[in-house]
Amino acid sequence: MNTRTGLLALILAMSISTALAGEADVENVKILPNGSNSWTFQVTVRHADEGWDHYADRWEILAPDGKILSTRVLAHPHVNEQPFTRSLSGTTIPDNITSITIRAHDKVHGYGGKTITLPWPPADK
Repeated sequence: MNTRTGLLALILAMSISTALAGEADVENVKILPNGSNSWTFQVTVRHADEGWDHYADRWEILAPDGKILSTRVLAHPHVNEQPFTRSLSGTTIPDNITSITIRAHDKVHGYGGKTITLPWPPADK
């Protein structure tokens, strides 16, 4: 194999590997009241994290108009922990909000995986 063919094969292999990890999906959301109109969100995310260059790096709570209400930054890859759940406490949601959407983000694909939309406020408030 000549150098050019080898380089093309390497680039193709890297592209396929990155594509296989896919987008970050939100699998579950649990909402717990803290009192004083504050909430804790426990969000379960699934993503085929590959290491520091390709991992789910945050999840967000969105208003119906797409405005980001809160963000939970994920500081490291979860290669051997899938799916994983992380919490965000002290979140307040404005009174005029009727639904929220939780989405995840990964360092390569950005947004686009499975989201979860819930009515707001929660039925058991």
